Amino acid sequence: MSSVAQTPAVTIPSDLLPEDGRFGSGPSRVRPEAATALAEAADNFLGTSHRKATVKDVVHRLRDGVAELFSLPDGYEVVLGNGGTTGFWDAAIFNLIEARSQHLSFGAFSSKFATGVAAAPHLQEPVIISSEPGTHPEAVADSSVDAYALTQNETSTGVSMELRRPADNGLVLVDATSGAGGLRFDPAETDVYYFAPQKCLAADGGLWLACCSPAAVERIERIAVSDRWIPPFLDLAIALGSSRKDETYNTPALATVFLAVHQVEWINDNGGLEWAATRCDQSADVIYTWAENRSFTTPFVSDTAIRSHVVATIDFEGVSADEVAAVLRTNGIVDVESYRALGRNQLRVALFPAIPPSDIAALCGCIDYVVENL
Repeated sequence: MSSVAQTPAVTIPSDLLPEDGRFGSGPSRVRPEAATALAEAADNFLGTSHRKATVKDVVHRLRDGVAELFSLPDGYEVVLGNGGTTGFWDAAIFNLIEARSQHLSFGAFSSKFATGVAAAPHLQEPVIISSEPGTHPEAVADSSVDAYALTQNETSTGVSMELRRPADNGLVLVDATSGAGGLRFDPAETDVYYFAPQKCLAADGGLWLACCSPAAVERIERIAVSDRWIPPFLDLAIALGSSRKDETYNTPALATVFLAVHQVEWINDNGGLEWAATRCDQSADVIYTWAENRSFTTPFVSDTAIRSHVVATIDFEGVSADEVAAVLRTNGIVDVESYRALGRNQLRVALFPAIPPSDIAALCGCIDYVVENL
């Protein structure tokens, strides 16, 4: 007979608990104020046409808010569509890579885009530069490629990288899904800075947004009139035209759009990207300092310069991280388990702007209590 392991009965004192127990790296904690605002607007917003002003006004606010949040240079456009980052990877395969691309692969998500490109019959074999989890490789100028695929923050491992244009011969495509809104960057170093809103923007998934440079717009429009077949749902020229009208090609999840707007405007009203990034810095300082000062924990990413300030990965020694996570879950603290495919004895904790540093500190105290009482 098989037996199911029982979660130890450890009750964390209520005065140690964080105000909110959600620490997942995606989807993110949604701020209660945003959920309340959605409920208050529901009767006149949810269930209405996305081709009419009620929704188009909110999409317009989202596009304007994102442009303000990232201080986009003149000529950059905010484009959006349905499908999330996974959908955008497929769109990029059709619309943004002319023949050959270079990819930095250093975790589960950065590798997925490279794998999809490698399988595309109309493209040449991509150049893939890999490094071990917990590190990141560097892009290399290459005259044979026309697009460089970077990842600002590898959500699976908690590694961030500085965004720098490796050469002038190709577009710089940046997967910023877990970094956008929490990490600083220079938009001029990117041509397509794309992301989904279920991380730092504290919304639901199923939507992608892309900040596109004039060079990226030119390539999208040029490929659209070439002889390359592009499925309409993945056609970025269609998405570009729809976005300019503050619409999406097909019906979006209205709640996702609303929540993303609420988060973007909350960040902008409080001081913009610098304010949000500083808030994430504070949370990162709390959890990494805590981990370095415990006998049973170590930050997984050893190089402090590339440790993510939006997703922290903490290794455990002599204590089962899964058991700690299970006990935390019974006490209402959820989604701190490690990324499933990484296979390490660790916890992964979101440090997104919606999570106050005080809650990160409370989480650390709760982990101490659990370990002491196992």
